[in-house]
Amino acid sequence: MSEQAAPNLPGRLGTPDMQLRDDPRADPRMIAAMAPFALDGMPPPSPVDSSSPDEAIYEHCAVTEAGFAEVFSAFFDDLPPLDVSSRTEIIKGVDGNDINLYIHRPSSIDGPMPGIVHTHGGGMVLGTAADPNYQRWRDELAATGMVVVGVEFRNGAGKLGNYPFPAGLNDCSSGLQWTFDHKDELGLSSIVVSGESGGGNLALAIALKAKRDGRIDQIDGVYAQCPYISNAYDSGDPNLVSLVENDGYFLSSEMMGPLAKIYDPPGENATNPLAWPYHAAVADLGGLPPHVISVNQLDPLRDEGLAYFSKLLAAGVPTISRTVNGTCHAGDLLFRKAMPEVFAASVADLNAFASSL
Repeated sequence: MSEQAAPNLPGRLGTPDMQLRDDPRADPRMIAAMAPFALDGMPPPSPVDSSSPDEAIYEHCAVTEAGFAEVFSAFFDDLPPLDVSSRTEIIKGVDGNDINLYIHRPSSIDGPMPGIVHTHGGGMVLGTAADPNYQRWRDELAATGMVVVGVEFRNGAGKLGNYPFPAGLNDCSSGLQWTFDHKDELGLSSIVVSGESGGGNLALAIALKAKRDGRIDQIDGVYAQCPYISNAYDSGDPNLVSLVENDGYFLSSEMMGPLAKIYDPPGENATNPLAWPYHAAVADLGGLPPHVISVNQLDPLRDEGLAYFSKLLAAGVPTISRTVNGTCHAGDLLFRKAMPEVFAASVADLNAFASSL
């Protein structure tokens, strides 16, 4: 396709060499925040792909994790403190491993409050719940009158790896079980499972697993943000147009392919809904609690989230979808300083959903 072939189509569908900074839909405040870190253009070529040896991918993941940690720390430094308290609870997971739970609550509010079990992003292979951006997200949620439990699950790679699927999902399910068992002690009026990106995958998978295990009554709602759920990053999928339209906008399929591979190195779970919820059948979703699927307009992952939303509706699950326009993958969660009202709107929406249950 040439640049002139489809000039009225958005993003890289109409202009194949379009970069995020040149897309007229992009919020200029976001672009200004990304530019100092060279995140506003195409990412550099990945040194690994899905055919690379596992050890090479693990090494690449370690470098990528460190790089993102540095950038995200810069995005969240020098923010004013919030009136919340936090503590760490160490529990034993179903696999016999120790799991840190980071529990945040408002300092000046008593009485029953909605509870959030939070699963952080990073494609299930990178990052930690202790990272500053995720600590701040939990604090911001808690400051609105909620108790937030962040699960430090095992990753497929990085500092908390190398533990492939289903290790991380098992840890998150253990975190949900502990939260449910301590619901009265924590003062929870409801429990919502929520996460972004890879954490959005885990939030959806926790609900699917809870249904299979006969524990779906432990979850009152699910709020998944920019979920990373298709595993179509090498193969493509004609139904997921955003993988082409927004490819290279902060994320690229070239980047995501090896990360997806290392989550399940043998490839035995390529279409297992517990690993990749996009592949759930409508029948798998019947009887699930209310969901919100939040996506970002300029995210390669946008359409897989919207496809899951449509399946939930077909299954009769009460579901809401929202699209945060002008933003890249997780853009409403990353740019607290550059776009405070966009960040605040997502905090408020999650609070409103949890409070409505």
